[in-house]
Amino acid sequence: MKKMLKYILLPLVLVFSACNPLELDEVLDPNNPSLASVAVNATREQVQFLITGLESTHRGYVTNVSQAWNTFGREIWYLNASDPRFQTDWLGQAGRVPDRAYFGFGTTGGGSWASPYQAIQQADILINSANGSQLLSDAEKKAVSGFAKMIQGYQFMIPANFVYENGIRIDVKDPLNPGPFVTYVEALNHIKTVLDQADQDFAAGGTGNFPMRLTPGFANFNTIAGLRQVNKAILARLNAYRKDWQGVLAALNESFMDLNGNLDRGPAHPFTGPPDGFNPLYYVPNAAINTIIVVHPSVLADATPGDTRVARKFLQRTTPVTVTTDATPLVGTHQDARWATNTTPIPFIRNEELILLKAEAHANLNQPTEAVAAINIIRNAAGIGSYTGATTTEALINEILYQRRYSLWAEPWGHRWIDARRYNKLSEISTTFDRGTIFQQFPHPQAEVNWDLYKKR
Repeated sequence: MKKMLKYILLPLVLVFSACNPLELDEVLDPNNPSLASVAVNATREQVQFLITGLESTHRGYVTNVSQAWNTFGREIWYLNASDPRFQTDWLGQAGRVPDRAYFGFGTTGGGSWASPYQAIQQADILINSANGSQLLSDAEKKAVSGFAKMIQGYQFMIPANFVYENGIRIDVKDPLNPGPFVTYVEALNHIKTVLDQADQDFAAGGTGNFPMRLTPGFANFNTIAGLRQVNKAILARLNAYRKDWQGVLAALNESFMDLNGNLDRGPAHPFTGPPDGFNPLYYVPNAAINTIIVVHPSVLADATPGDTRVARKFLQRTTPVTVTTDATPLVGTHQDARWATNTTPIPFIRNEELILLKAEAHANLNQPTEAVAAINIIRNAAGIGSYTGATTTEALINEILYQRRYSLWAEPWGHRWIDARRYNKLSEISTTFDRGTIFQQFPHPQAEVNWDLYKKR
């Protein structure tokens, strides 16, 4: 990315001062204009800066969610010899269980909580700025609003799946007066409304190219039609969480899913190096380090012989990485091989996932023929041949979850952790190699509780 405009917002968290926490000193930053300067009659350049800044914040969850959630689902270990809490706490060793101050999820910067809400609030600023500009046409304002709401829908799903049954706040337009927590089901329904609104705004945004510049992550989707397809793909993932299987298929039919296309096709988070950042999941092959993401041993043990995904995604190290915590040696024999360089973009939803969502929807709708056809696209691409097992719903779901485990391995979403929870299979995730605990969900961060207590005083 070139130039990024970020605003320091209060993601539902107060920075407490010695006296009144609402009496904050004015901070003048010559590099970032004030909110007031873009709220009324913003220039096209200012709206452009807001869009680029939103794309930057949109990827803020990647590091934390990739490392932590994929640890919870035992897709990876994030080995860190300098700080054992990345192993002991995230693996739930020696009886450690999530609490409100759990390591690695601080509200001031945690990608599982604060970063998504910052993106949601920045999207609101973008919408208000575009709507208040006299230099954008009505169609352009709608297109910008559609993009912002699409990002909001995606980002709301992150805290919702992090705290799960504990619920999230969805009314966050005023960070100093947020709404109450709502249930997981209510949160998912709200997200559907946001994504539906995004589609409606895109539809009113005209045709042809998106009116503002997007980063290379949207290179193949920078038209109104292309962005509507991305929005529908996100909706398909959401509808699977809502168990709306007809809704999954309807969304997929309007997405960029291509049963005969490149499985890797999809929008991505770009990383271009200074002054932008680097791909946070990239590690130099066989580097002599003891802080690295490694493949969980169970993933290697459970793989189907000849699966090309194993050879393509996992690099066997010449020297394993070993970190001992809680008297348990964790030995990483393979590292992540998906990223060619430290500027390789990270996809956030891909055609491969969409095809597997199609299989899952058909299986749950008792349509085994269609489910098997979709499964076979994935199996044959992995070089393991067509499916020959039972075609009961239970058998097909087991097969689909297995294929998702390898097709979507360690993607920045924690798919296996969420999938196992969706189908009441958390107990099937192995802790043999680390003697840990599988978590179901996390409580609200302490700062959220403090905020509610403060409001009552």
